[in-house]
Amino acid sequence: MGFDFDALGDEDDDSPFPEVRASVSNIDDPEMPAMTLRMWIIGLTLCLIAAALNVYYTFRSPAPSVAPLALVLISYPIGKFMALVVPTKTYRLPRWLGGLEFSLNPGPWNVKEHALVFIMANVAVTPPYALNAIVVLQIYYGVAYGFGFDVTLVLATQLTGFGLAGLCRRFLVWPASMVWPQNLVACTLLNTLHAEEDEESGGVSRYKFFMYLFGGTFLFFFLPGFLFTALSVFSWICWIAPTNVPVNQLFGVSTGLGMSAVTFDWSQITWIGSPLMIPWWAEVHVFAGFAIFYWILVPILYYTNTWNLAYFPISANVLYDKFGQEYNVTRVLTTQDTFDMDAYNNYSPLYLPATLAMTYLLAFALSTCVLVHTLLYHGRTLVNGFKRMRVEKDDIHAKLMRNYPEVPDWWYGVAFVTFFACAIIAMEVWKTGVPVWALLLAVLLPVVYVLPSGFIYAMTGQSITLNLIAQIIPGTLLPGNPIANMVFKAYSVQTLTESTYFVQDLKLGHYMKVPPRSTFVVQLVCTVLAAFVQVGVKQWMFANIPDICQKGQKSSLTCPHNQVFFTASAIWGLVGPKRQFGPGSIYYPFLYAIIIGAFLPFPFWLWQRWHPKSRVKYISTPIILNGVGFIPPATGINYSSWFVVAFIFQYWIRRKNFLWWSKFNYITSAALDSGTVFCFIFIFFTLQFPKGGVTLKWWGNEVWMNSKNLFRVAPSSH
Repeated sequence: MGFDFDALGDEDDDSPFPEVRASVSNIDDPEMPAMTLRMWIIGLTLCLIAAALNVYYTFRSPAPSVAPLALVLISYPIGKFMALVVPTKTYRLPRWLGGLEFSLNPGPWNVKEHALVFIMANVAVTPPYALNAIVVLQIYYGVAYGFGFDVTLVLATQLTGFGLAGLCRRFLVWPASMVWPQNLVACTLLNTLHAEEDEESGGVSRYKFFMYLFGGTFLFFFLPGFLFTALSVFSWICWIAPTNVPVNQLFGVSTGLGMSAVTFDWSQITWIGSPLMIPWWAEVHVFAGFAIFYWILVPILYYTNTWNLAYFPISANVLYDKFGQEYNVTRVLTTQDTFDMDAYNNYSPLYLPATLAMTYLLAFALSTCVLVHTLLYHGRTLVNGFKRMRVEKDDIHAKLMRNYPEVPDWWYGVAFVTFFACAIIAMEVWKTGVPVWALLLAVLLPVVYVLPSGFIYAMTGQSITLNLIAQIIPGTLLPGNPIANMVFKAYSVQTLTESTYFVQDLKLGHYMKVPPRSTFVVQLVCTVLAAFVQVGVKQWMFANIPDICQKGQKSSLTCPHNQVFFTASAIWGLVGPKRQFGPGSIYYPFLYAIIIGAFLPFPFWLWQRWHPKSRVKYISTPIILNGVGFIPPATGINYSSWFVVAFIFQYWIRRKNFLWWSKFNYITSAALDSGTVFCFIFIFFTLQFPKGGVTLKWWGNEVWMNSKNLFRVAPSSH
């Protein structure tokens, strides 16, 4: 399955996909400098500062985040300024240092340097997932191994995926059909910033359009973001009937199904990704899956009290006990933080709210569906790739990239082995009790899923995670070992996630004609340095900030993400999946979803084999199952508003005015994203963060919090 088969063309001098033609340049200047000293100074400075800030604020609630797109905009004037004022003198290193020539100012700040800064930001500014495990060990289990363990584990989880990503290039980067829609927005923004003038005559330029829309979005976000927050959570039906239980369960936003399509908050619309970025056929898949499973099937299961669902809120991201209260994990722990079977039997089994139960059910089905789908639809591609044959005909971008020496596979192989060895060192040197065979199994999961996940992500912009299966496997094989469960989960999930991000950046470098070896060095160096900075910030915070991760901490450093991670470690590492889904559990039927998922792709694959011209060939069962993976905490309003905007831009405008769409669609997404992010950060640091903060108390900021979402059936012992 490709990106948009209806749009295929025979252009030899450009991409066969109009989405790519609209956002990616089909020309290149091989002499343009990329990995310059200026790029290193700007990129490392901004990325390491952003990485440190993001680690600090990941422990805070609420928390802003410095997004990679923000660094693209910040680095642009800095690069232009340096090109203007820094001397152009050329320097030469001594012969004993290689005699390399370099200049602090090799000419105008160019698009390849800028692309490398963005690549740095993409792989380095997000807080490492393994920090969750490290903090939970220290705060909740009282185990602190120190800086050496922390940085070794972070390096392993961050960079094993780097080696894996490079080995997948021939499948996920070089083929033209691997579009990676996230990159189209970035390419459009970069090309817009560096284009001296639009080639088209007449009309507003892309750059002016971006600046106008960026400014308008920045100003408008003050309404839903601060002045009138009900515009963000626009559940007006619940305002009319705040005590009507079914109305709030169906139309409520925070703990309901969000059966509405109206919000004026771009951050709500883009909760599951930009609707201007993902191809229309994939958006139809995602919304169809959401509507079927969450707006139709969930209410049926809930109001028939299947699996005792009606004893709990219809939508929540926490687990419950038999009394209808949030599950108290500490009641099933001994003083040594091990599982207490007697306390568990005297307290309660774990119960799932309706939307979370559906999420688990679909995750079981997806675990096998995505593998079978990949073998059926991409089997020939995999065989050709492993035979070192060309997977498909080169497009213009692949041809232009032949001007640059490719990175040898063994470079990535060495990186993979080296950082996997770091994981073994972390477990063995610091005596964590996590067996090496568990690490082998943990890394095997992303190795198996990286290509299926990559195919889905590259074509649809929808990522696949291993959160559920990466908790169930160690919970089954190593019961009662929460440390092993956390390490296994962190290593598996982050290796797959990082490999996807690294491949995405490799494709961005491919589109921007950045030499592959420059991309390799930049990704590796920035991620390694960021790991030391991020762990250092964490170490400083926990050594110097009193009451960190405690309720009521004066700077709001309450560690909300770590609380969720701890709960998951206790549930899957202590209580264990056997008690949750094994024989005797009311959720035992969930396991049949694994079998059903393996057979789901076959009917559609067989039908398109018999009827090649049928539109059934566009149906992708993994996308239908995976697209709803943001629920919870995402709700119906995030999907419905996203789909409405997608219909307007990706279907209606694209067909009615393709020239406007090809020129402005992706720059519109970039401007809306950037304006919203900058306004959010501005509001946080100027109005909310200063001591005391500014709070506007009036109807428009409170009405959306007045609705009730009670249980339809009164709780009882069941």
